[in-house]
Amino acid sequence: MFKTISIIVISVSIFGLILFVFVKNLMKRRIEYYLKLNEKKKKTK
Repeated sequence: MFKTISIIVISVSIFGLILFVFVKNLMKRRIEYYLKLNEKKKKTK
């Protein structure tokens, strides 16, 4: 019983960590993209 619970907890935490890193990188790229767009708009004005 304890073995099954520990396997579930470990697999969920690993999956959560991978998902967190993926989403963090995705958001970072999107923020950098919008910042570059914003800089271009300021330069053209």
